Amino acid sequence: MRQGLDQFTVLQAAAELADAHGYEQLSLASLAKQLQIRTPSLYNHVKGMPGLKQALASYAVRKLKEALVEAIIGKSGDEALHALAFAYVDFVRRHPGIYEASMGAPDPLDPDFQTAGTEVVQLIMRLMESYQLEPEVAIHAVRGMRSIVHGFASLELRKEFNIELSKNESLHYAITAYLRGIQYVSRSSD
Repeated sequence: MRQGLDQFTVLQAAAELADAHGYEQLSLASLAKQLQIRTPSLYNHVKGMPGLKQALASYAVRKLKEALVEAIIGKSGDEALHALAFAYVDFVRRHPGIYEASMGAPDPLDPDFQTAGTEVVQLIMRLMESYQLEPEVAIHAVRGMRSIVHGFASLELRKEFNIELSKNESLHYAITAYLRGIQYVSRSSD
C-alpha cells in the first residue's frame, strides 16, 4: 500500500479520471494505474467498484454543495438563486464525470449520500425563505429550481443545445422566468 494513501486521495483520483475520461470509463484498474498502486490495494479504501461508485456519488454531491455555497456568499433573493443556478451548471461543465456519479449512486438511500443531498436541498430552502412561501409551496419551489438546473445541465452535457445562442443567456432567462413565477405565487398567497 502506498504511503499516505487514504479514501479521500482515492476519491480525488477517481474524480479526476471520471471528469477527464467519463464516468462510465472509470474502473478499479484505471484508478490503480493513476495512483501507481496495484488494484487489490484499492480494497483497503473502497469496497470494490460498487463501493467506489457509492463513495464517489457522495463526494460529488459534497463538492457540488461547496461550489454552491461559495457562489452565494453575500447574496440573497433573486441574486442568490441566479448565482446558485450558474454555479450548479458551471459545476457540471467542469465536473461532468462526478456529476454523472452523483446521479447514478448505486444506493440512493445510503445515509452518507442522503445527508449530502439533504444539505444541498436545505441550502436552496434557505434561499427560498426571502420569498416567504408557505412550507409546502417552498418545497415545490425547491423541486422546481433543482429540476431546472439539473435539466439544463444534463441537456447541455449531452450536447442538446446546438443553436448558436448563448447558453448562459438561456439559463438566465429560464431562472428569471421561474423566479418571477415564484414572486407571483408569493404575492398571491398574501
